[in-house]
Amino acid sequence: MTVQNNKKTLAIIDDDRNFCDYISGCFANSMTEILIAHTGAEGLGICTSRKVDVVLLDQKLPDAEGVDLCAPIMSTNDRTKIIFITAYPSFENAVKAIRIGAYDYLSKPFEIEELKLALDQAVRVQDLERVEQIQKYKNKLENKETVLIGAHGGLEEVQRLVVLAAESDAPVLITGETGTGKNLLAKSIHYRSHAKNAAFISHNCAAFPENLIEAELFGHEKGAFTGAVSDKKGILEMAEGGTLFLDEIGELPYHLQSKLLGVLDDKKIKRLGGQSQKPVDVRIIAATNNDLHKAMRKKRFREDLYYRLNVLKIHIPPLRERPEDIPELCRYLIKRIKPDSDIGISDNEIENLSEYHWPGNVRELRNIIERSIILRKDSVIRPSLLLGGPATTRALSSLSSSESERPVALKELEKNHIQYALNRNSGNHTQTARDLGISRSTLIRKTKAYHLS
Repeated sequence: MTVQNNKKTLAIIDDDRNFCDYISGCFANSMTEILIAHTGAEGLGICTSRKVDVVLLDQKLPDAEGVDLCAPIMSTNDRTKIIFITAYPSFENAVKAIRIGAYDYLSKPFEIEELKLALDQAVRVQDLERVEQIQKYKNKLENKETVLIGAHGGLEEVQRLVVLAAESDAPVLITGETGTGKNLLAKSIHYRSHAKNAAFISHNCAAFPENLIEAELFGHEKGAFTGAVSDKKGILEMAEGGTLFLDEIGELPYHLQSKLLGVLDDKKIKRLGGQSQKPVDVRIIAATNNDLHKAMRKKRFREDLYYRLNVLKIHIPPLRERPEDIPELCRYLIKRIKPDSDIGISDNEIENLSEYHWPGNVRELRNIIERSIILRKDSVIRPSLLLGGPATTRALSSLSSSESERPVALKELEKNHIQYALNRNSGNHTQTARDLGISRSTLIRKTKAYHLS
């Protein structure tokens, strides 16, 4: 039995002891555990007390008909693959066995290669079913997480455009600062479209070295380059029938931009090292936080690709331009992070958060909310204490004497202020040190000492 991922368990339920010993000898190895039973009761005891991947089940047992054991085995191990084996083949029994959940039916005598093929196929199908189940669960969770919060500061228009985009297969270009939720928006379009049950694949164009991006996107043929020992599909092919989200599209190498344009125009790809074109049906959603017009002027981004991607453009405004969304976002994030808790946040905290600049946008807000939940001392969180700068000053001054029994230590104020400056500069140490009036080496030392992010 060929193992696909991890150790498999094979149960043989047959009253022919010589047959059991022979099959056990053929398939026993370090990645396959063999369990043997000679009666229906023994076999049922094994299969209902532990996980069994494949069962070889004899139709005629001393105390039972094999077909009658199928249902109780499947009730405990619903992913178990049952292969009936019998010396008394019967079309009626075969049909009955398949109907109640058996995977296959073999008649004695059979070649060992025939059984090996049946076992390998059973394990392969079982692994594929597991992957499919995990993917469906992941899709369900992602679908739930694509709720767009708020309708202020431009999000009402964003939500309207998402609905229009979901009704079309046209390319979409999403723009917005880092952390505004461009990936979430792309998923929202996908899971509202007719392709919601197909693949959604996300690819960051800046995440791979230039010499690997082409093979990653378009795939390659065996021998196309050193290390290409076999044919491999690219993510354009893997997203067949679904959506490919290309984040940071402005970082796509210039020479590959024409190939992507060809995919959008012709719906065909050619693998690296390949000679023929392959048809692909995939919807492209691209995103960027850069100025593509500036990149076009500098000849770093193709104008024709820009207009081909920009069939429908959706701009996500930064969080600082829509502070009205912060109360709803905070409540939503608390429920997402701690769904079964009674954690609350005060109106005063909401006011402090609404006055913050949020250079990291919604991503930074989630980080602050999550950290404050972890560090909380009671059921009320105070995320503004983690922001530093004016927000922390206001939050500290708002605490009553009963809430704060001691003055805030200078080290705590320094720590919060450094974190505030880092947040404003998106983690840039050089600019942060300049703003704080200290050397870069001093900033790095203090950042490490305070365990700041």
